[in-house]
Amino acid sequence: MVLDPLQLVVDQDAADAPYEQVRTQIAEQARSGRLPAGFRLPTVRGLAGELGLAANTVAKAYRALESDGVIETRGRNGTFVAAAGDAGAQQAAEAALAFAQRAQRLGLDHQAALSAAVTALRATYGDPEKGAGGER
Repeated sequence: MVLDPLQLVVDQDAADAPYEQVRTQIAEQARSGRLPAGFRLPTVRGLAGELGLAANTVAKAYRALESDGVIETRGRNGTFVAAAGDAGAQQAAEAALAFAQRAQRLGLDHQAALSAAVTALRATYGDPEKGAGGER
């Protein structure tokens, strides 16, 4: 018996929308290696039926994952976990560079730009100094 490595649970009562729960769980499983590069994901309709969700909900999660470089669609061949590499780290570095350049154009000095970035990180991840939130 072959176990499917893709294990998703959607909590309809959770604060996060169902598409975000699907996106987060697939992303975490891909980053951890539980879903290996090249793993073929179920079709949008197949996964939606399995999870009791609308196909548009799963399609939205897949689009976000593809935009983040976590998965790739290969036409009629299906949707697969992208080659790991450091796609997430590379995209984060690109976003950070774009932020830094924009902050400079806006006239912020180094400390003001850093403060804005730290504030955004705390809003997203919680404050590690207070033990709130933690990493996602």
